[in-house]
Amino acid sequence: MAAMTATINVMLAIHGKKTTPIDLYKPLRHYIAQHYSEREAQDAEEDLQAVQHMRTDIERASDALEARRDLLQQYFRALSVMESRFPISNEKEHVNTLYFTWYDAFKPGKKATQQNIHFEKAAIAFNLGAVQSQIALAADRSSPNGLKQACNSFQFAAGAFSFLRDNISMKASGSSSTVDISVECAGMLERLMLAQAQECFYEKVLVDNKPSSLCSKVAKQVGLYYEEAYAALILPPLNQHFDRTWIAHVQLKAAQFHAEACYRVALQLHDQENVAEEIARLKAAGNMLSEAKKSGKGVVGPLLDAVSKLEANINRNLDRAVKENDRVYLMRIPPVESLPSLPAASLVKSAAVGELLDASKEKMFAGLVPDSSAKALSKYTEMLDEVIRVQAEKLQQESEIARVKLREMNLPDSLLSLEGSTSLPEHIRDEVEAVQIDGGPAGFEAEMRQLKDLRRVNEELLVQTEEILEEEAREDAQVRTQFGTRWTRPQSSTLTKSLHDRANGFAANLKQAAESDARIGRTIRDNAPLMAILNARPIEASLPTLGRPILSLNQNEDAIVGTLRQKLLCEYPG
Repeated sequence: MAAMTATINVMLAIHGKKTTPIDLYKPLRHYIAQHYSEREAQDAEEDLQAVQHMRTDIERASDALEARRDLLQQYFRALSVMESRFPISNEKEHVNTLYFTWYDAFKPGKKATQQNIHFEKAAIAFNLGAVQSQIALAADRSSPNGLKQACNSFQFAAGAFSFLRDNISMKASGSSSTVDISVECAGMLERLMLAQAQECFYEKVLVDNKPSSLCSKVAKQVGLYYEEAYAALILPPLNQHFDRTWIAHVQLKAAQFHAEACYRVALQLHDQENVAEEIARLKAAGNMLSEAKKSGKGVVGPLLDAVSKLEANINRNLDRAVKENDRVYLMRIPPVESLPSLPAASLVKSAAVGELLDASKEKMFAGLVPDSSAKALSKYTEMLDEVIRVQAEKLQQESEIARVKLREMNLPDSLLSLEGSTSLPEHIRDEVEAVQIDGGPAGFEAEMRQLKDLRRVNEELLVQTEEILEEEAREDAQVRTQFGTRWTRPQSSTLTKSLHDRANGFAANLKQAAESDARIGRTIRDNAPLMAILNARPIEASLPTLGRPILSLNQNEDAIVGTLRQKLLCEYPG
C-alpha cells in the first residue's frame, strides 16, 4: 500500500491567506468608551486584550497545524460576538478606523481591504479550510489511522469551504474583495476536498481487497467530484485566476479516476466472460487518459507516473481481451459511446462545522448589549442569513439557465447533425433524461410555481425582519423616555442603520428576482411548442438532420464549418 500511495494518490493542500497586522484594541476600546462609558471600557479590558492576542497570533501563522486550527475556530467565534456589538464601517458613529487587509491565497500579489467584519470572517473561514487540508495532506495514509485522519480532515476542509460559500461569501464579496473567498471559488474547493476525501476511501477499498464492482463505484465518484471541481475552474471568475498547472492537475485526476472505474469494472467483466463489454470499457478508459494527458503539461511527475502505470495496465488487459475474443468468443464489440454510465457510490460529505463556529455560548463583551437586544439581533441575523442563502442558490440556478441559453443556439448539435451523427453526445443525453425524469416540459411549470412560493417566503421573512427592527426602535424610545439622560446606550437609529440599509438592499434584490422569474416564465410559455420534443422517447428519434446546400454560393462552406467548430471548442468547451 505504501508504494501504491506514493505513485497514485497525489493530492493538493490549500495555502492559507496572508494578512497585515492591525490594532483591534484601540478602535474597539475607543468605541466602548465613547458610546457606553469609560467604566464599561475598563470592564471589557480582558476581552479586548484576548481578541487582540488572537489576531496577533493569526498574523504570525507559526503554530502547529492543530493549534492553528483551534485558534482560527476560537477567533471566528470571537468575531461573531463582535459582529453583534461593534458596527464596523466608514460611518461616523461606527468603528470607522478598522481596515482588514488580506491577500489572495492563489494570487499572493493581489490584496483587498475592507471595513467589513464579514470580510475578516470570510478570510478566517477560508484559512480554516486551508489548514484542515494541510492536516489531511500531512497524515500518513500508508497506515489505517493516518488514512482515516486524512479522510476526516478533507471532509472538515470541505465543510469549512461549504460554510464560507453558504454563510459569508455573499456578505464579503464586491469589487474590493478577492476571488478566493467568492461563492464560486469556495464551491470549487469544497468539491476538490470531497474528491480527495473520497480518494482516501478508494485507497481503503483497494487495501481491503474489496470486490472490483465496489472499487469501480468508489473510483467513479472520485472522478465525478474532480470533474465538478474542473467544471468550476474553467468558468469565470476562476478560469483566469488559477495557475494552468492547477487546472491540468484536476482535469487529469478526473480522467484518471473515470478510467480507473472503467478498468475496475472491466476486471469484473473479465471474470464474468463478458469480453465484448470488457473491451469497450478498456477502450473508453484508454481514450480518457490519452485525451487528458494532452492537457497535462506542468502536472507533477508522480501523477503522470500513476496515470502512465494505469494506462499500461489498461493496454495490457485490452490486448489480452482482444486476442481472447478473436480466438474464442468472436463477440461484436459495442461502440464506446453506447455504453451506459457506470454507477457511483459517494462515501463522504462536507462536515458540519456550524457547531464548532457557533458563538451563542461565548461570554465575551456580554455586558455591552442588553440580553433582549442581543436575542433580537441574533434572530434577525439568522433570518438574514437564510435570505442570503436562498438568494445564493437562486443565483446558481440562474447561472445554469444562462449556460442553457447558450446551448439554445444549437450550434454544437447542428454541427453533429451536419456530420451525420445519429446519437446525442453523452452530456446532452444526460440532460434530456434529467428533464424527462423531472416531468419533461410540464415539470418547468412546477419549478416556476416552486420559485413563486420561495419568493413569497423570502418576502415574508423580510417583512418579519423589518417588524423586529421597528419593535426594537420602539423599545429603545420607551426606555429613553423612562430613564432620560441615565440611558446612555446609542440610539436605535444609529445602531441599526446598516441593518436597515441591508434590508432595503434585499428588498431590491427580491424585486429584481421577481422580474427575472417573470421573464423566465414568459420564455417557457413562448417556447412550449419547441420543448414538446423533450417528451419523445427515445429522444434520438426526433433529432433533425442537416444536408449540404443544394446550391453552393462560394464553395467555402467546409472552411466556415471548420472555423465555427474551432471557435466553439475555444469559447465553449463544455
